[in-house]
Amino acid sequence: MKPSALSRDDFVARFGPVYEASPWVAEAVWPVAAVGALDDPDAMAQAMREAVDAAPRAQQLALIRAHPQLAVAGPMAEASVEEQRGAGLDQCSPEELAAFQSLNAAYLARFSFPFVIAVKGLSRADILAAFSARLENDAEAEFATAMAQIHRIAGFRVAALLTPG
Repeated sequence: MKPSALSRDDFVARFGPVYEASPWVAEAVWPVAAVGALDDPDAMAQAMREAVDAAPRAQQLALIRAHPQLAVAGPMAEASVEEQRGAGLDQCSPEELAAFQSLNAAYLARFSFPFVIAVKGLSRADILAAFSARLENDAEAEFATAMAQIHRIAGFRVAALLTPG
C-alpha cells in the first residue's frame, strides 16, 4: 500500500508508530505524503527525519523519553517488543538482566532519558558494551547519539512498512 493512497487518519495510524509514541512526526509529513512524494521508503524516512530534526529540543527530548528501557517489562510499541525480542533481550540470563537493570538506572540518572539504541543486528553483549561506553559521553554527545539511534530505528521501521515481502 502506497502512503499516498491512504487517508490522513490511516496514514497516521500506520506511520505514527515509526517514531515511538510520537504520531506528530507522521502528522507533520502527511501533506507531502498525500501527494505521492513519500511513496519511496528512503524519501519517507528522510522526510520524517527532517520533521524530527526541525522540532524544538523539548519535543525531541520527549521523543527520546518515549522510548522504553531495554530488557525491562513495561508498556512499549509493538515494534519495540519485536525489536527487543529479535535481539534476544527477552532471553537474558539473570546476570545479563541485572546488568541491564544497573545500566538502565545509571544511564537514566546521568542523562534523564532512557538509553536508546537500534538493536537490530546486535547481540546482548554488543548492547551491553555500547551501554557502558555511552555512559562516558557528555550530555550533548549522548543527546545527539540517542537522536541518531532513533532515526536509525525509524529507518528500519519505515523500510519494514514500505518494502514488499
